Amino acid sequence: MRYAIPVVGALAAAGIAGWAMVGTGTAPSDSARPAEGAALAQVKVPPDLSGKAQMGRIAFEAKCAACHGDNAAGRNGLGPPLVHKIYEPSHHGDESFQLAVARGVTAHHWRFGDMPPQDGLTRADVDTIIAYVRELQRANGID
Repeated sequence: MRYAIPVVGALAAAGIAGWAMVGTGTAPSDSARPAEGAALAQVKVPPDLSGKAQMGRIAFEAKCAACHGDNAAGRNGLGPPLVHKIYEPSHHGDESFQLAVARGVTAHHWRFGDMPPQDGLTRADVDTIIAYVRELQRANGID
């Protein structure tokens, strides 16, 4: 019981310090932030992608990875991870990916800025990219 007071005091101090940082908007040190362009998520790649997803991977790497990162893990300061609960099929259906490519997207979930329309991709190309992203999502517990 004699340890209870110091432990409670330490927890209270940590809580006050945390509240003070949130309240003042103090950001973590630069060493705690990922570098510009660094991956934002750890993505497990399934060992056996379907043929459609393999084609999608090639298209993704050519057109999407510059912003959305290798294996859709996102890139700090550039684009969000697509292997993320926000992009699960029940929230962002396949057609939302088609529309994002065709029309662009106004930033609404993340602070990466607006996504411009992407030229040079047909609906069929985007279909393969969606297959790739969905297989990555399933391999990472996002259904």
